[in-house]
Amino acid sequence: MTGGSNRYAQLYYQLIGSLKKADSVDIIVSFLMESGVKMLLEELENALQRGAKIRILTGNYLGITQPSALYLIRKKLGKQVDLRFYNEKNRSFHPKSYIFHYEDHSEIYIGSSNISRSALTSGIEWNYRFNSRTDQKNYDKFFHSFEDLFENHSIVIDDEELRKYSKNWHRPAVSKDLQRYDEEQDDHAPDQDVDANSNIIPLFEPRGAQIEALCALDDTRAEGAERALVAAATGVGKTYLAAFDSKDYARVLFVAHREEILEQAAISFKNVRHSEDYGFFNGKEKSTNKALIFASVATLGCTSYLNENYFAPDYFDYLVIDEFHHAVNDQYRRIVDYFKPKFLLGLTATPDRLDGRNIYEICDYNVPYEISLKDAINKGMLAPFHYYGIYDDTDYSGIHIVRGRYDEKELNETYIGNVHRYDLIYKYYCKYGSRKALGFCCSREHAEEMAKEFSARGIPSAAVYSNANGEFSEDRTSAIRMLTNGEIKVIFSVDMFNEGVDIPSVDMVMFLRPTESPIVFLQQLGRGLRKSKGKEFLNVLDFIGNYEKAGRVRFLLTDNSASAKGNYDPADRSNFPDDCLIDFDMKLIDLFQEMDRKQMKLRDRLRSEFYRVKELVGHTPSRMELFTYIDDDVYQSAISNAKENPFKRYLEYRKQLDELTDEEELIYKSIGREFISLIENTNMTKVYKMPVLMAFYDNGKVRMAVTEQQLLTSWKKFFHTGTNWKDLETGIDYEKFCGISDSEHIKKILKMPVHFLLQSGKGFFIQKEGAALALREELSEVAENPVFAKEIADVIQYRAMDYYQRRYRKNET
Repeated sequence: MTGGSNRYAQLYYQLIGSLKKADSVDIIVSFLMESGVKMLLEELENALQRGAKIRILTGNYLGITQPSALYLIRKKLGKQVDLRFYNEKNRSFHPKSYIFHYEDHSEIYIGSSNISRSALTSGIEWNYRFNSRTDQKNYDKFFHSFEDLFENHSIVIDDEELRKYSKNWHRPAVSKDLQRYDEEQDDHAPDQDVDANSNIIPLFEPRGAQIEALCALDDTRAEGAERALVAAATGVGKTYLAAFDSKDYARVLFVAHREEILEQAAISFKNVRHSEDYGFFNGKEKSTNKALIFASVATLGCTSYLNENYFAPDYFDYLVIDEFHHAVNDQYRRIVDYFKPKFLLGLTATPDRLDGRNIYEICDYNVPYEISLKDAINKGMLAPFHYYGIYDDTDYSGIHIVRGRYDEKELNETYIGNVHRYDLIYKYYCKYGSRKALGFCCSREHAEEMAKEFSARGIPSAAVYSNANGEFSEDRTSAIRMLTNGEIKVIFSVDMFNEGVDIPSVDMVMFLRPTESPIVFLQQLGRGLRKSKGKEFLNVLDFIGNYEKAGRVRFLLTDNSASAKGNYDPADRSNFPDDCLIDFDMKLIDLFQEMDRKQMKLRDRLRSEFYRVKELVGHTPSRMELFTYIDDDVYQSAISNAKENPFKRYLEYRKQLDELTDEEELIYKSIGREFISLIENTNMTKVYKMPVLMAFYDNGKVRMAVTEQQLLTSWKKFFHTGTNWKDLETGIDYEKFCGISDSEHIKKILKMPVHFLLQSGKGFFIQKEGAALALREELSEVAENPVFAKEIADVIQYRAMDYYQRRYRKNET
């Protein structure tokens, strides 16, 4: 019996003693929890190293078994452990037994303890131990029953089964209680130096989704990947993930765009690596000889520092790019292009199309792990939210939109001095109540005015913005300290709390300006979703008027891609994250319906987006530029509508809009247009044609013919990028891919893409002596035209990016 004050009577210590001696181990429990697995891992690993065999049978009913517990076994013990799920749906599964086999006998513990920390230690549990010497009959009965269940009523937890289980796993209510017991035990755990053999779990080690992500990163490296992007919701612990994953690499570079992120990252890495060998590379400090360097992108991204005088290209073994969605700008690209680490990890909370900026190419299109905000809430990693969409009668119809954003000066004129709106915000703040709140404003003046108005109403508040000098402004560090200490109750900010700042105790966020960017909305929402003791949920107050894209928030709160799938049903709550509430004012439901009715036809929306992007880039956009910056809702609608999709006929589309230059008009009127149309529309169900088409493009000009060697070079470059090799053949593994000979590659190239281009290439692809594949002679008129070559390169790049985005979304589901 356990649960008393004598810790050495706890089941954990008895199991460890048996594990140290056993030749083989059989465990059957109804559930596994991460906390318990962590306690047993070291001794299980020792047993395996001694040559012991280990079998574990557990349940998946009601989802009490945590995916992270299974991933932990897989990461630490590999496939040496035979790990299985009980697999009969019509019978309950509640056994708890631990069987140890020795040279001349066996023993069994049977009772009430599953594998969780509290069940193995301080919880009140009854367990009985006997062995085959003293009670052979009953031992045989239990062991034979285990054998039958394991061999005949189970399924192996392989990679696919584990991935599927994790994808569908929601933390059940009973699991929350069990986890609470473990956390309470952590709070009362003795100091770690009390007993060197007590196996107390260190504070800084991977948890939950971090364990899953670490497994995914190990797998992708084993498959040849040298770059990867991890997309995880704010609050999951991406910086610690990077610290854990890079722990075995000698020299690490961590790059971010804010000093606060670098300072927090340095603390995280120090906690994990227990090393003082780190420094900063920023405006104030230029460390060059440390194992860990935390670098400001604005400093390191300057060409004057990217040279051998500061760092050799291969100085760092591991490169981390934080907030990776910024990595499309020139400074980030210079850093990524200069350094040659063994592995590059991009981190972001906001993947997908990132308001149009595509980053997958920088990470070789490799996203081994993703956990969305909704999934993180469902898995219990983030606090749930109670969202209130509040009708705001502010009229936005007369405010101009410049480059996709409402004019700041006109917003200020609308908001500042608007006593009616101040009262509305204050009343709803009081209605739902808050001890620590963040309010997101449109400008410095707006933030200052909101802090002034709230303070005047008896709610002490501060404004936080860059270069602050107002009566109610505070620098960010001071404001956070004041909020944490209860000296103020609200911080009103402008773009200062979107990234890299954690105040877990925040219990309310207020959106006080139009929601124009999905990225910014989710970042700001995420600022309040970190779990904190005593915080049951986050209140979200969103003040919504008749501004453009007002209805988008309906989909951001449930499924970020749902807006392309049909109309919103306010009565449908099936897609809400667990324990979350979404409540729109009835006036807003009417407003959204009216806006849906008035929504422009797709053709008009496309035209509007085309000209917005043109204004943004300063010239008629290429396919890639339009793809990169177009609103994602419009893009998804366009590519699902064959008739209106401009990417299937981009020259014709620009012709209709009178957006062709004289040089492009010549290509439009030539045979080149038909060839470009072929590439735009050729079937890409498989990716084989991509490297063949790439072989025809030769750095600014178009080859009229390609040899087998040129095709092979393009083919191998393509399939050796990241984990593209997986697209070569169904079920192939990395070892088999690496073993494919050049002659086998050439055989496949000729049999598949070359054959199909000859068959379905509308006569543009021909056979020619001395070449593996050639273009028909009429194309020679335009082949050397740089405008034609530019169009070909643009089409191929767009088709590649579109393919990878479709593959990524397919993998998500």
